[in-house]
Amino acid sequence: MAMDEILQQLVPLLIGSVPTILLFIFLVLAYKFILHEPLLKMLAERKERTEGAIAKAHAAIAAADAKTQEYEAKLRAARAEIFRAREARVKAWNEERESALAVARQTAREQVHAAKVSLEAQAELSRQEIERSVDELATDVLRAVLPAGFSSGTTLLAEGAR
Repeated sequence: MAMDEILQQLVPLLIGSVPTILLFIFLVLAYKFILHEPLLKMLAERKERTEGAIAKAHAAIAAADAKTQEYEAKLRAARAEIFRAREARVKAWNEERESALAVARQTAREQVHAAKVSLEAQAELSRQEIERSVDELATDVLRAVLPAGFSSGTTLLAEGAR
C-alpha cells in the first residue's frame, strides 16, 4: 500500500509540475530561437570577419614586404649608379691629371732641350771666340817671355801654332 500512496501523492505533483515543464520547454525553445541561434550566427560572422581581417593583414604585410624589397632593390641600384658615376669622375680626373702631367713633362723636356741647344750654341760661340783670341794670347805670351828683338819671330811662331 505504501506504493499506491506514494503514487497517489506523486500524480498531483506531476500534474502541478506540467505547467512548469511546459514553461521550461517554452523558455528553452525561446532561448534557442531568440538568443542562441542569433548568437551563434553573430559569433560565426565575427569569426569570419576576424579571419578575413587576419588574411587582409597578412596580405598587407606581404605587400609591404614586397614594396620594401622593391625599394631596397631600387636603393641598391641607385647606390651602384652613384658609385659608377663617382668612379667615372675619379677616372676622368685621373686622366686629366695624367694629361696635365704629360703636358708638363713634354714642356719640361722641350725647355731642357732648348736649354741644351742654347748651352751648346753658347759653348760653340765661346770656342770660336777662344780660337780667335788664341793668336792674340799667343802673341802676348811670346812678347812677355821673349826679349824685344824677337818680335818678328813671334809672328812666325804664332802662325805656326795655328
